[in-house]
Amino acid sequence: MTIQLNGNAFAIEEEQLTVAQLVEKLSVNGPPLLIERNGRAVLVSEFDQEPVEEGDIIEAIRMVAGG
Repeated sequence: MTIQLNGNAFAIEEEQLTVAQLVEKLSVNGPPLLIERNGRAVLVSEFDQEPVEEGDIIEAIRMVAGG
């Protein structure tokens, strides 16, 4: 399947995937991480149940603080 990840086309071999599996595949796990799927923020508690589907628009944003 192909999704848009942070504005770029991204091919995934798996036909079925959850947000949690995508985060693991991208090696970006660890707090704080914000995932947006098709314009909706996905709560960390929903990562295991939230599917990733063909054509989804995913934004993965690492939250950092600085001064």
